[in-house]
Amino acid sequence: MLRRLIVIVTAAILFNSSLTLAESKKPIAPDKFPPSPLEITTPDPLLPRLPKDKQSLTLEERQKLEPALDALNQEAAAKLQAGEQVAAFEIWNRELRLRRFLGSLAEVQALSRVGAIAWKENDSPEVQYITQRLQAIQKQAESQKTTAKIDLELWRSLGEAYQNVRSPKLAVEAYNQVLLMVRQQKNPIALVEILKTIGEIHLSWFDYRKAAPIYEELLGLATSQGERVNEVTYLQRLADIYEQTNQPQQSLNVLNKLANIYVNENNLTEIPQLKLAIASDYESLAKKDPNLLLEAFKNYQEAYTTAWQLQEYVRAGEALQKLIALYRSQGQTDEALQASQILVQTQTQAANFYGMMQAYDQIGQLYLERKEFPQALTAFKKGLELAQQLKYEEAYFTGKIEKLSKANL
Repeated sequence: MLRRLIVIVTAAILFNSSLTLAESKKPIAPDKFPPSPLEITTPDPLLPRLPKDKQSLTLEERQKLEPALDALNQEAAAKLQAGEQVAAFEIWNRELRLRRFLGSLAEVQALSRVGAIAWKENDSPEVQYITQRLQAIQKQAESQKTTAKIDLELWRSLGEAYQNVRSPKLAVEAYNQVLLMVRQQKNPIALVEILKTIGEIHLSWFDYRKAAPIYEELLGLATSQGERVNEVTYLQRLADIYEQTNQPQQSLNVLNKLANIYVNENNLTEIPQLKLAIASDYESLAKKDPNLLLEAFKNYQEAYTTAWQLQEYVRAGEALQKLIALYRSQGQTDEALQASQILVQTQTQAANFYGMMQAYDQIGQLYLERKEFPQALTAFKKGLELAQQLKYEEAYFTGKIEKLSKANL
């Protein structure tokens, strides 16, 4: 019995000691991310001697290393093609570790190539490793002074690499360095090229507000150099940007410039759509300045007139619909009714039976507002005829007709 008691007491002491020891030691938090395979420093058979500054290869070493790394790239691509993705990126990571000994530019270009593949294959860890390495190279480039030529090429490659791993913010940072150098060199061709690249990145990620000043500068350059084709392209881009960002005044400025160009070139086919957009901007601005409604009316009418002349009846109908809606919003029923009757003719020319049906419905509604019931009844009956042909909305028109017929009995 005594022996059993001693065992129990001893076990309790050991348990309490273990508990105290466990409480005194905090658990070791696991690494959030595994170490990057691009930072492994184990000597490689292809490069047994690791240069101290990582870029002091002899000519002979470089001549042997370059084709060997190209062969690794081909081997990795073959593995990926065979469905061995893990093995493929292990080989590519080995290639990338060794590429850094050929210089920053060669490494960035290789990182860019593999990064594009990693993104396509949805390999998020690999994309992260490559992005981190690119940022390390960028930081190093910022701290070192090199020749302008090397800087320019390196920063361009960094920008492209960041694009390949879908890091638009970092890509723009890199390209902004290129932009700074190009401005200093006063190279107009390179300036336009880099501005377009930055602008396209902003647009591809729907960052319209940051894209706007880029395309405004491009527009200014094209205008000053008399490049009409590019001027029109940038105006179109800006029109879309200002529409997306709901900036009607800026949009209006751009659209009016476009309209003037098209009129001067006698390119009337673009006018109806432009006039519709211009009228819409005036309508938006009229919320603060009602006097601008006259400009909205004027441009909707010009959109309709030009479209009719061009026999673009669908566009003409669209302009009339906008005009009718504006008339009705201002309580101008007579004008809305007159435009609706013209709309019937326009939709007839366009052979748009659905549009004709809607126009007759609209006419019926307007006559009801004026309490001219016989005319409304006639309009709804014509709408019903079209509805029966289309086999659509028949019950709606039948209900309108029955209600009016009973009211007149």
